[in-house]
Amino acid sequence: MSSLYELTNDFERVINMLYDPEVDEQTIFDTLESIEYEIELKAENYAKMIKNLEADVAGLKAEEQRISDRRKSIENKIKWLKANLENSMKTTGRTKFRTALFSFSIQKNPPSLVIEDETVIPKEYFIPQPDIIDKSKLKEALKSGQVIPGAILVQEESLRIR
Repeated sequence: MSSLYELTNDFERVINMLYDPEVDEQTIFDTLESIEYEIELKAENYAKMIKNLEADVAGLKAEEQRISDRRKSIENKIKWLKANLENSMKTTGRTKFRTALFSFSIQKNPPSLVIEDETVIPKEYFIPQPDIIDKSKLKEALKSGQVIPGAILVQEESLRIR
């Protein structure tokens, strides 16, 4: 069985045969028919491989989600355990002590910034941001027939296997 690359080259040779007056129509038809069958068979096998790989990707995504959910569950248990331990330490007044394996202490964290009203903060504390193009608005304008310098709509093609 020929490779897809070879079959594509065979099709190009058949096209060249169409321009050759010495090649009869039946030869062109027979050659074309055999190439089409091989390409269809090759395309079917490609589709089978693609579907298998897509199934693998779906399975991997599901496994990623399962693992992510498990990680989040464990992280939440860690937060709960720490909060429970901290609450117990504060309640009993034992904010610093050691055991054979660990040292425990409740300390102040570094100060964190809370912005209560952004509108009253002086401009010197703002970082200028570059303009961002609203691509969906631009696309809709181009679809409606407007001509906008620096932007065009491009419609590409892609393979669909159903």
